Amino acid sequence: MKFNRTLNLVPVALLALLPTAVLTANAQATTPSAADKNFVTTALRGGMAEVELGKLAAAKGTSNDVKQFGQKMVTDHTQMGENMKHVAQQVGAPQPSKMSPADMALETKLKALSGDAFDKAYIQAMVKDHEDDLGEFNKEISSGSSSVVTDAARDGAKIIQEHLDMIKKIAQTNNVAAN
Repeated sequence: MKFNRTLNLVPVALLALLPTAVLTANAQATTPSAADKNFVTTALRGGMAEVELGKLAAAKGTSNDVKQFGQKMVTDHTQMGENMKHVAQQVGAPQPSKMSPADMALETKLKALSGDAFDKAYIQAMVKDHEDDLGEFNKEISSGSSSVVTDAARDGAKIIQEHLDMIKKIAQTNNVAAN
C-alpha cells in the first residue's frame, strides 16, 4: 500500500518540475548571442540608409517608379527601424547613430548624379542591397539563437523580399541591368 502511494506521488513531483524545465529551456532558446546583437545593429544601420537613400530617390528620381519606390523605402524602413529598436532594447544590442561608411559613400555618389544616371544607379544599388539584406535576414532566421531576433528577422525578410521583387520589376521596366 505504501508503495502505491509513492508511485502516485512521482508523477505529481515530475509535473511540479515541468514549469521550471520549460522556463529554463525558453530562457536558453531566447538568449541573444553576439551574432544576434550584431545582426540587430547592422539591420538598424542598413535601415537608416534605406530611409535616407529613399528620401533622396523620392526627391531626385526622374521616373515615377523610382520616386514611389524611394517613398516606400522611407515608409517601410522607418516602421521596420522602430520595430528593430524595440528588439535592440530587449536583447541589449547597441543602436547605431549613423549609416555605415559604404552607405555614406553611396549617398555621396547618388547626390552627385541626376536624371537617368541617378535612377539607374539607385535601382542597381537597391537590387544589390536588398539581395544582400535578404541573405543576411535569412541567415539570422536559420542560425539565430534568440527567438526575439529570429522573429524580427522573419518579419523583416518578408518586407525585404517584397522590396526586392518590386525593384527588380522596376529595373526590368527601365531597362537597367540589375546584377
